[in-house]
Amino acid sequence: METHTNPEVVIVGAGIGGSALATVLARAGIAVTILEKSLVHVDHVRGEWLAPWGVAETQRLGLYETLLAAGAHHLGRHIGYGDDIDPATAEAQLLAFNAFENAGFKPPLCMRHPVMCDLLNAEAMKSGAELIRGVTDLQVAARSAPEVRFRHDRIERKLTPRIVIGADGRNSVVRAQAGIEQHRDPTHHLMAGMLVDNTIGWPADLQIFGTEARINFLAFPQSPERVRLYICYSTEDKRRFAGADNQARFLDAFRLATVPRSEHLANGTPSGPCNSYGNEDTWTDVPYVPGVVLIGDAAGHNDPIIGQGLSISYRDVRIVRDLMLENRDWTPEKFRPYAEERSERMRRLRLTASTFSIMSVEFGDHALKRRIKVREERLHNNFPDLAPVAFVGPEVLPAEMFDEKILDMLRAM
Repeated sequence: METHTNPEVVIVGAGIGGSALATVLARAGIAVTILEKSLVHVDHVRGEWLAPWGVAETQRLGLYETLLAAGAHHLGRHIGYGDDIDPATAEAQLLAFNAFENAGFKPPLCMRHPVMCDLLNAEAMKSGAELIRGVTDLQVAARSAPEVRFRHDRIERKLTPRIVIGADGRNSVVRAQAGIEQHRDPTHHLMAGMLVDNTIGWPADLQIFGTEARINFLAFPQSPERVRLYICYSTEDKRRFAGADNQARFLDAFRLATVPRSEHLANGTPSGPCNSYGNEDTWTDVPYVPGVVLIGDAAGHNDPIIGQGLSISYRDVRIVRDLMLENRDWTPEKFRPYAEERSERMRRLRLTASTFSIMSVEFGDHALKRRIKVREERLHNNFPDLAPVAFVGPEVLPAEMFDEKILDMLRAM
């Protein structure tokens, strides 16, 4: 067995959160090793839309210019189409993202997930971090002096860092081995996604969201000819996008009667897998134990219907970095502010996403009437609207708006 007493920090997971944290810690002179099981980052059909508040986090981390220089794509407009509003009215109510600039927010930023991972991996190594890929048989002993064992190139290795960061995603091995309990909401619906090329004719600055018939649709351009498409659908239709021809059926679903020019999306060329997954939220009450801290999806993820995953990860990275640099005594108590902020942040995002799921991914005549009624009530400020949270973050709206009663109000309509 090879034993190494350095580095100070071991990060498990070379995705967005892990490699971003490795970069900013290494820039500050901290010795960091990243352990990653995969040899190549692949398309997981999520994590490609960065909300304006998440873009602000990349600026605070000094990563924004790196993303932009590598081709990250800003959006300019949002239109909420659907069967509860006619297209002309929807377009008249267009949201221009430059409206957020007075509040200090840049527009949403889109980038293919594997590309962002590779970019941040390279940035981490350039900053001095070590990246070891193809790791197997990982074992993390969570204690005040943590120990990490793993196998690489058929050799068993042991590291004894001062702290281990679990950034290894939804099915986190670090979380399980550290004994950190994860809570999970019931699955409300399923979500499928696919990257599509040759979308010539679709405006490169326009994202859309809406509900038609038995789907909730989302589209986020990454360039003038590439768009990430998503469809949320009922668990009752769980086989809808299963089978060998699922890509063709997915694209055909984007021939939308309520969305002008949607044929430019439906006529695109698949450029990645068409995968489905559940929408459920997960969270941890306290994302740390002695010697271990969790970030990103490992610490809990939000229902992707509002696309907050990347923003959550970059916020986690920024707070954990600041706490680690503020005081090099990395005892569990030092991470209490992170746990407290994250707990309330995720609660607010969970509530926001739940309102979107009830409003947008429940179908039939009753659900349509509810969408129409809520839209009308919101125009007259008679019903709470948490939609801005998806753009400017969970701390901007007044705390009293995040009342669980809003879900009961929606379900009763």
